[in-house]
Parts: sequence; C-alpha cells; structure tokens
Amino acid sequence: MAPLRFSANLSWLFPELPGLPERLRAAGSSGFEAAEVAWPYAEPPEALERAARDAGLHLVLINTPPGDQEKGEMGLGAVPGRQAAFREGLEKAVLYAKALGCPRIHLMAGRVPQGADPAAVRSEMETVFLENLRHAAEVLAQENLVGLLEPINTRITDPRYFLDTPQQAAAILQKVGRPNLQLQMDIFHWQIMDGNLTGNIREFLPIVGHVQIAQVPGRGEPGSPGELCFPYLFQLLEDEGYQGFVGCEYRPQGDTVEGLSWLHSYWDRRGRPRAGE
Repeated sequence: MAPLRFSANLSWLFPELPGLPERLRAAGSSGFEAAEVAWPYAEPPEALERAARDAGLHLVLINTPPGDQEKGEMGLGAVPGRQAAFREGLEKAVLYAKALGCPRIHLMAGRVPQGADPAAVRSEMETVFLENLRHAAEVLAQENLVGLLEPINTRITDPRYFLDTPQQAAAILQKVGRPNLQLQMDIFHWQIMDGNLTGNIREFLPIVGHVQIAQVPGRGEPGSPGELCFPYLFQLLEDEGYQGFVGCEYRPQGDTVEGLSWLHSYWDRRGRPRAGE
C-alpha cells in the first residue's frame, strides 16, 4: 500500500505570511510537494506558477470563483439566475488551472439565496446545478481537467450552502454521469453532517477525486484534540487504495510549521511519497 500524499492548503496554512508566493515557499520548505489554493485570482497566474515551481510544488486544486462575496455569495454552480456568471468564472478557473498545471477544479455549488426557503428552492437549484455541471464537464474535458463537488456542512460552517452531504453530491454526480466530475471528500464536513466515516469513506471513495482534512469540531490540525482519530482514518484510506491527494485544510492553532508534527510522524512511519501526478 502506497503512503498517502499530502497537499498544503495555502488559503488556510501559513496565515502568518502575507501572500501566496511566501506561503508557497514556506510549504516547499516544510517538506510539502503539493499545494492547493481556494482562490488564486488576486495574483497573475504566471507569477504563481513561477513561485510554485521555485518552491518545488505541484498545484493540485483550485476553486471556481466565489461570485460576489459582499452579497454573500459562496460559489455559483447551483444559484438560479447566475448561470452566465458561473460560466465566466469557470473560464477564469480553467485559465488559471492550465497556467498552473493544476489538474482539478472544485466547482462550488453556492448558497440558497437570502430569504428563500431551502426546501422550496431545492429542486430548482438542483436543475440549475445539473445544467451547469454538464456544461462544466464539456469545458473541462477539452482541457483534460477534473471537476469536483464538495459537500460543505450546514450545521456549523455554512447554514445556507446548497450541497451538504456526500449522499446528495453522489446522487447529483450520478445524474450528470460524466467521468471527469468527481467527489471532494472533506472529512471535517462529512463528520459534522453524517458521522459514519468508515462506512461513508468505503462507500464513496471510488468516486472521490480529492480528500481534505481537519480536526472536529475546532478545525485545527489532525494532531489537535477532537473527535477524529487520524491515524485510523489514514490507515483506512491506505487500505481502501486511495491514490489522490489529502489536502491539509485546517486552521493552525499556533505556528503552522510547529503544528506539522502530526505530518512528520506520519512521514517517519510511512515514508514520504513523491507528489508527481
């Protein structure tokens, strides 16, 4: 069984450093060989590509743009009336993914519109999402890219997010039926919404293209106190033959580098794989 490959989520790690280029350097110096960034769009793609290359890092995941955050948008994939903006954002994400050599894009579903009853708009939002996902699958296929759907918990993190359970995401993926669309498994969100991690990981791993981790409930390092036993979960992912990346999308409780002791102990035990695709 191959050791897991970890990716530094630079939207969360190294908050003590001001910008993405500095965070890329820090991730490379800390032993990571892969990185992911939610929204890289404040920096020119060429500058980021150069910074990643200088740091010895592969970029493995970015998100589609969030939309108008001042109006409370958090992704547009399932938002009625925002189809044109979703497609525009997708084009931008593809441009960045190509420039960065990044193979995966998280296609953010977005929130139930303010004032709307989630139950009342659910069917319409799913229809919009399916239509946007079919379009995205075509666009991504032309560039040999993979699109990911990530359920985000509605209990703590984002009460109005449209896509909140692995079951809902898997059903939508089945309806779209495109091989280059996969599931993004954030263990933090899955534990909060559904628990049953062993069963859910075994059931859904065949359609998972990317994993993310954080301790529950505080969203700290895997080594921090909380509900989840990460040595067990890492062993489970290995036993189930997971080949993708595990994104470290957590909030460091102190200095990021000092907080990586959990990762160094994993590497000491299992060896460090190369991050080449």
